[in-house]
Amino acid sequence: MSAHPLSHTHRSTEGNGEREGKLVGGNRGDGGGGGGGKNVVEKRCGKGLECVYIYHYATPGCNKQNSTFCSFNFELKILVPFEREKKKEKRKKLTMQMAAVTVIIVLILTLEASTTTLAARNALAENKTCYGDGTGGSTGISLSFDIYLMTCPQAEDIVRSGVEQAVASDPRMAASLLRLHFHDCFVNGCDGSVLLDDNANFVGEKTAGPNLNSLRGFEVIDSIKSELEQACPQTVSCADILAIAARDSVLLSGGPTWQVETGRTDSRGASLTKANNNLPAPTSNVPTLIQKFQNLGLSAQDMVVLSGAHTIGKARCSSFSSRLNSMGDLEFIQSLQQLCSGSNGTLAHLDLSTPATFDNQYYINLLSGDGLLPSDQVLAGGPSGVLDLVQAYATDQSLFFEDFATSVIRMGRLTSTTGTAGEVRKNCRVVN
Repeated sequence: MSAHPLSHTHRSTEGNGEREGKLVGGNRGDGGGGGGGKNVVEKRCGKGLECVYIYHYATPGCNKQNSTFCSFNFELKILVPFEREKKKEKRKKLTMQMAAVTVIIVLILTLEASTTTLAARNALAENKTCYGDGTGGSTGISLSFDIYLMTCPQAEDIVRSGVEQAVASDPRMAASLLRLHFHDCFVNGCDGSVLLDDNANFVGEKTAGPNLNSLRGFEVIDSIKSELEQACPQTVSCADILAIAARDSVLLSGGPTWQVETGRTDSRGASLTKANNNLPAPTSNVPTLIQKFQNLGLSAQDMVVLSGAHTIGKARCSSFSSRLNSMGDLEFIQSLQQLCSGSNGTLAHLDLSTPATFDNQYYINLLSGDGLLPSDQVLAGGPSGVLDLVQAYATDQSLFFEDFATSVIRMGRLTSTTGTAGEVRKNCRVVN
C-alpha cells in the first residue's frame, strides 16, 4: 500500500468527525471545545520612560473553524518615570490605571464570549460541514453535532432509552445494533437502506448473504422510530437513529462514547447486489479486508480498529467452519468442534473471555490464536503494520477506545453514492 495508513500517531480525536485547538499561552482545548482561555501579560520597555503592557487572550473553545474569535491583543502604554522621587506618586496612578484596564478587559471578554457563542451556534445551524462518498465526490449531505437541538431536543434521549431497554432485555442486542450501523454504511453509505423491506420496486438488503439470518434488531429501531414520530414527526432520520444507537450500544457494553454527527437522510431504495459485494466475508484474508475498506475511502487502520467491534456479539458455526480444522490453540479449536458438532446454526461468542463487554480482549485473543472468525484471526498473521496495531490495541485499551471512536465517526460520514435525494422516513421499513 502506498502512504501506509497503519503508521499510528497518537492524537486527540473528536464524534463530529476530527477538531484540535491551540490556545495562545500554551493551553490546549479539549475535545468538546470547552478548553479555558488564558491571559498572558507581556511587558515591553524601551529606552525611554515608558513601558507597553500587551495582554494576549485566547477565547475558550477556540478552533480552526472559528479562528476569527481565537484571540485578541489589548495594548496599554504606561509611563513609568525612573526618578526615585516620583515613584511613589506614579505607583498610585499606575494602580488606578491597572484597575481601569481590568474593567475594560472584563467588558471585552464578556463581549467576545457572547460573540463566540453566537458564531458557534450559527455554524451549527448552517451545517457547513459536507462529506462525500469516500471516493472524493461530494453528495451535498451536511452533518453536524446537535442538529436536532432545536427541532427535536429529546431525540438522543429517546434513542438511548430504547437501546437501554433492549439491551437490558437481551444483552446481545448491543452487538446487533452496532452491526446494523456497520452493514448500513457499507452499502451506498449510511442511509438506512439496510432497514428497508422488499417491495415491488426493489429487493432489499436483508436477504443478502452477509445479512440473511444474521442481522437483527429491526424491531428495536421500529420502536424507537415510532416514539420519535410521536415526539417530532418526520424529523429524525432512520440512518441517524442507527448511528446514535450504535454509539449507545458500545457505551452500555463498557466501551467508549463519542459525539454523533447527525443530519443524514434516508434512501429511497436499497441494493442487494452491493450488500453481497461490499460487505467483508468472514472468510476474507487481509488484502481483501483492506481493499473492501479502501473501496469506501477507509484506511487499513480503520479496518483493524473497526474489526474490534467483534469484542461483543455471536456468530453461527457456519461462518467459522474453516476454523474447526485450522492450526492454533488446540484447546480452543477442540471447544469449537464440540460446540458445532450438532448444528451449523449453533451460536458461539466472538469473544469467549468477556463476551458481553466492549474491551480490547478481542486483540488479546488474536495474539493467543483464539480469534473466532477466520477474517479476525488472519489479522494476527497479517503484514507488519497490521500486526503492530493488533499488538498495540492488545496492550493499550485506551488507545483502542480512542481510535475506535475516531474510525466509527469516519465511517459514519459515508453518504449515499446513488445521487438521488433522500428523505426522512416515517417508517424505517418503507419509503414514504
